[in-house]
Amino acid sequence: MKLKIACLQMDILFGKPKENFEAAEAMIEKALKTNPDLIVLPELWTTGYDLTRLEDIADENAASAIDFLKRIAQKNNVHLVGGSVANKTEDCVYNTLLVVDKNGNTIHQYSKLHLFKLMNEHLYLTGGKEKGAFSLENRRFAGMICYDIRFPEWIRAHTSKGAEALFVVAEWPLARLSHWRTLLIARAIENQCYIIACNRAGSDPENIFAGHSMIIDPWGEVVAEGSENEEIVRGEIDLDKVKEVRKMIPIFEDRKPDYYR
Repeated sequence: MKLKIACLQMDILFGKPKENFEAAEAMIEKALKTNPDLIVLPELWTTGYDLTRLEDIADENAASAIDFLKRIAQKNNVHLVGGSVANKTEDCVYNTLLVVDKNGNTIHQYSKLHLFKLMNEHLYLTGGKEKGAFSLENRRFAGMICYDIRFPEWIRAHTSKGAEALFVVAEWPLARLSHWRTLLIARAIENQCYIIACNRAGSDPENIFAGHSMIIDPWGEVVAEGSENEEIVRGEIDLDKVKEVRKMIPIFEDRKPDYYR
């Protein structure tokens, strides 16, 4: 099964949801010109890291983002891994990844498990409790958010259950670009899966972000990679390749989990 992917490497406006919705829609319109099967947005694309004002600018129950993604999906017959948004509930705010299929159905929500203290996430956000696994077109996938990729055991919890591709949405800083590339390639190789990683471009008052969105195959070969600038990063994945690689080097069959505790 082949899927054409478009990653929207946005330059997110700090704390301006209205303008970011407009910018995202404009980029989506550009991405649609090459007829992708699936479009990916970056982490916190509606607000950026304007964490101190989340009580005012977070999306209540992610409703605005979900309505936006549903409209885009139904109108254009395209699947969306809708990045993540600041999702305000009755009790707290989560950093929530949204997945909407081409029929406009919300098929999964995953709230970031590992909060990044270096950017004060733990002061303003609450960690999620659910896994990132979801199914699309009868194939198994998983969604992760930024800092999650530093926890290989969390990734393996999904690939060991059959996930063939991992979607990573991020606001990864330029200062640690080498970590971003190395970790993503390592996660692809050690899990024999595709990695589709959509990072943001641009800057906010505290950080310059790396861009370099990547699509990586199960051998760790880079299919597509962006620059540091705002752009659409495109590539095609073939999920049947995952089965071929896992058959050739059967790491999941050869695991000894009883010894890993």
